[in-house]
Amino acid sequence: MFSLLSLSLFNFSFALNPQVSYISNHQHHSKYHPKVNQEIGVYELKNGNVSVKLTNYGATVISVIVPDKYGKLADVVLGYDSAKEYVNDTTYFGAIVGRVANRIAGAQYTYNEKHYKLIANEGKNILHGGPKGFSRVIWKVDRYSPKAHYPHIKFSYFSFDGEQGFPGKLKVTVIYKIIKGNHLLVTMRAKPLNKPTPVNLAQHTYWNLGGHTSGNILAHEVQIFASQITPVDKNLIPTGKFEQVKGTPFDFLKPHTVGSTINKLPKGYDINYVVDGYKTRHAAVTPVAVVKEKKSGRVMELWANKPGVQFYTSNTLNTTGKGGHVYGPHAALCLETQGFPDAVNHPNFPSVMVSPGETYEHYMLFKFSTMN
Repeated sequence: MFSLLSLSLFNFSFALNPQVSYISNHQHHSKYHPKVNQEIGVYELKNGNVSVKLTNYGATVISVIVPDKYGKLADVVLGYDSAKEYVNDTTYFGAIVGRVANRIAGAQYTYNEKHYKLIANEGKNILHGGPKGFSRVIWKVDRYSPKAHYPHIKFSYFSFDGEQGFPGKLKVTVIYKIIKGNHLLVTMRAKPLNKPTPVNLAQHTYWNLGGHTSGNILAHEVQIFASQITPVDKNLIPTGKFEQVKGTPFDFLKPHTVGSTINKLPKGYDINYVVDGYKTRHAAVTPVAVVKEKKSGRVMELWANKPGVQFYTSNTLNTTGKGGHVYGPHAALCLETQGFPDAVNHPNFPSVMVSPGETYEHYMLFKFSTMN
């Protein structure tokens, strides 16, 4: 499924960086929201039968509409009807999370003999960048080009020194681009301006390839190209060890349905997988996962350039979303490519520290197709 042709197409688009000026007369819906004191907008990218709606609140994916094997369109992303509903969201629906995604134990770390205390928001730990991480801020729209050959939008955010306890000023950009008709390319970059800082951004979209109203994802067939996980303690903090997945419920090396193994775990999947070959990666990106939903025939392939991927099956989800639909446990799955959780406290994990003069780069390629 992951062909050399696919990789070539990606590398072609990867190099492409159209210098398109910001379109001041673009069509979008916006609303001034007093809580955040800035304008929240909704922006649409469309190419062929694929359309993506986003908001600059959290640089969030609101919807992804793709056809099934019969050509019927459906929104395969969980979320809300209006952008303003994301302001009070606690699920991280579709958002960019950071400055550091996932968990940091004790909301603290030490670097170069200096101790940093962060703002905890999950017991004693910090999750997804803190109580006001990147998912809970307004991003600037640097460029919106819905009519470009590859429709795209670029968001940026300036994170101040000390934000949520993290050191240094940080300039962050995210580009969403539809390429080749059925590929969604997400490019995340960050540049520290004055101090070394941990950076680990993640894209937190909740996927249900049957459509966001279709029920749970237990019949989704998943393949994850990872032979190891980073096991966690009762608070979902990595132990620092690596475990082989073979012969365990975490083994998705060969594709199988989520429902065939999820009951072997107390709540469901919420674990970081170590992507095979990340240490010897020569290409810009490598295959991470394939998801198939047989009833609709929809297929989603994920490629990325980070060493880990968090597989999460929305285990405790209970919220009302688009059209008043109630999303319950296992209504979606997340595949969040990332650096390893709590890497700042585990020297044996790949470092997530980025220094001034360096650029953090994170690429995700979602390829949508159908099977017969």
